[in-house]
Amino acid sequence: MNSLTLPTVTTPPAPGNAGLPIAAVERETGLGKDTLRVWERRYRFPTPSRDSSGDRLYSLEQVQQLKLISRLLDSGLRPGKVVGLGQAALQDLLTQHAPVSAVILSKTIMDDAGADPLIEALLHAIGTHDPRALRHSLSHAQLRMGLAPFVTDLVAPLTTAVGEAWAQGRFEVFEEHLYTEVITGVLRHAIASLTPQPVPQGPKVLLTTVPQEQHSLGLLMVEALLALEGCTCVSLGTQTPLTDIAQAALAHRADVVALSFSNLHKAAVVQTSLRELRAQLPATTALWVGGACTALHQWPLPGISAVQHLSGLQPLVAQWRHAH
Repeated sequence: MNSLTLPTVTTPPAPGNAGLPIAAVERETGLGKDTLRVWERRYRFPTPSRDSSGDRLYSLEQVQQLKLISRLLDSGLRPGKVVGLGQAALQDLLTQHAPVSAVILSKTIMDDAGADPLIEALLHAIGTHDPRALRHSLSHAQLRMGLAPFVTDLVAPLTTAVGEAWAQGRFEVFEEHLYTEVITGVLRHAIASLTPQPVPQGPKVLLTTVPQEQHSLGLLMVEALLALEGCTCVSLGTQTPLTDIAQAALAHRADVVALSFSNLHKAAVVQTSLRELRAQLPATTALWVGGACTALHQWPLPGISAVQHLSGLQPLVAQWRHAH
């Protein structure tokens, strides 16, 4: 539940296609359909074409600009300052407003003396399309470091670095996908290799994300750390409707529901979703949330525990066990 900001990705259209429909652009960027239409009128951007039915189609170049704009809005900039700027100007602004730690770890300044050599090497393996070297380096690091430090000290900052490199145009979608696929395999293997507890310990944690949240690496990192603590984990993957989350929590007799939110979500949507889910869950079922979404930490909600960093998981587990 660290600051995991890997972008969601929609498969690009085949050659000859005019672009992406507005629903796909909404999923890609986190920008609502109404927002896109308002910007089109107010700022004359984006400028979608139309298909034979009159529906909007957005070029991949405009979608890329909208992704950068979305990230800048999350950094606190106002639409009037960024909507309609070209990719180069948007990337310059993103570099200025990106978190310091993410910039240090990104490919933009890999030659910086302060950059982590291992992360540099892993980014190089991704950029040179060498999955074998990437998998070997990650697996070796996991065995050498141990699972907990591997997740908190390497995977979390590396994931941030990959996300920043992608947003700034240093990585392509398929390169980000390569990383996601390889690190998912490494983490799942590491979790499966853990020695089972002789007696299952609580809490039993149900892991998932809400609809429109496609990021899965955050959940997997959390699962790894909770498994090390002896917790029983049930993962539903991503994008589970709220009613189904509540039903699954009852069916699995979960003690805790844990959700991850990226920075694509608007504060009002996050708060509404969490209030609805909290109301549907039994009072005895804890609700833990975390991720890069600032709304989780700026406006805490009653009955919900927000974790800003992966290091906050162990105290939550200890607190739950003490209370039970």
